[in-house]
Amino acid sequence: MAVTMATRDYYEILGVPRNASQEEIKAAFRRLARQYHPDVSKEPDAEEKFKEINEAYGVLSDPEKRRRYDQFGHAGLGDMSGVNMHDYTMDFSDLVEELFGSFGFGFGPSTSTRTQRPRRGRDLQMPIHLKFEEAVFGAEKTIEITRNETCSTCRGSGAAPGTTPQRCPTCGGRGEVRQVRQTFFGSMMQSMPCPACNGRGEVIASPCPTCRGSGLERKTVRKVVSIPAGVDNGTQIRLAGEGEAGVLGGPHGNLYLVVNIEPHKFFKRRDHDIILNLDINVAQAALGAEIDVPTVDGKTERLYIPPGTQPGKVFTLKGRGVPHLRKSGRGDQHVIINVEIPTRLTPEQRQLFEKLAATLGSNVKPKEKGFLEWLTEMFGG
Repeated sequence: MAVTMATRDYYEILGVPRNASQEEIKAAFRRLARQYHPDVSKEPDAEEKFKEINEAYGVLSDPEKRRRYDQFGHAGLGDMSGVNMHDYTMDFSDLVEELFGSFGFGFGPSTSTRTQRPRRGRDLQMPIHLKFEEAVFGAEKTIEITRNETCSTCRGSGAAPGTTPQRCPTCGGRGEVRQVRQTFFGSMMQSMPCPACNGRGEVIASPCPTCRGSGLERKTVRKVVSIPAGVDNGTQIRLAGEGEAGVLGGPHGNLYLVVNIEPHKFFKRRDHDIILNLDINVAQAALGAEIDVPTVDGKTERLYIPPGTQPGKVFTLKGRGVPHLRKSGRGDQHVIINVEIPTRLTPEQRQLFEKLAATLGSNVKPKEKGFLEWLTEMFGG
């Protein structure tokens, strides 16, 4: 039975090992894309293979997608924690231009429009630091983003007020110059960005004093962002359109906030559950007791400790854990009991323990399973 594009391994498609570097993945993609591009290859299934190659590269070239694919396979690509697959899909015309557009094949748009079209701004990434409780219950945080914005003086043209860019005399406004070059396809006419105008097709005689002709200025902006309840370390939050400004009027890129959570003094987190180690004294363990257990909500919950409770006993408080990020409900809080042995005794306490010891005897016996081994089985390592 034939393997479809939806189930075929992406590493197999590109012909690289699973530990391949980004450089190796990119090199394999370029080689295969040149080989199977429908306008070059004469193989009957070239178009289908080209789509496979492009899809595989779109996943393996992105660190977050690749991590989820390595961990969960194709199923892991259906939910990117707020990151849309579309945001990373390679622009097909960019691909054609990168691989073949500089040669005289006639692919893609015309020479003048290809160099002059608007370009989307770069995506940005920055960490956001949260307290333990902020990650559990969500919060509103004010962040500062330093990025390139469209110049407020020249509105992105790069020219000083009252002036306009002029057509480049070197390339005639095309943004490219051409030369003949020997390639693996033979003798080809190669197009390259015009060195006089850097591919813009225009030169600026009087640069804008604010941006010095770039059309962009560096700004720091403040934004209030909502952090959803239940985020974890490494969660990426996408802020659409908050990246770098586009070129020649193109749209802004996106900003990705990477969550970094400060550890809590008492609570620890395991997925959507919260772990709390709790000390009780020998008398409470032997005789039983009712104690107040702190929870991440800031309140305490009454917990009954039965007589004869052993060290390592785990009690579960249902629904006192971390809220689920994309569905209702919360995890649980697990309370691990530790019996605290006193290191100093008053004379009266010592006398009482000596009487107790006389009734308990002095025999010892090996235990089949240690506490640490049991704890590992309980919580999966």
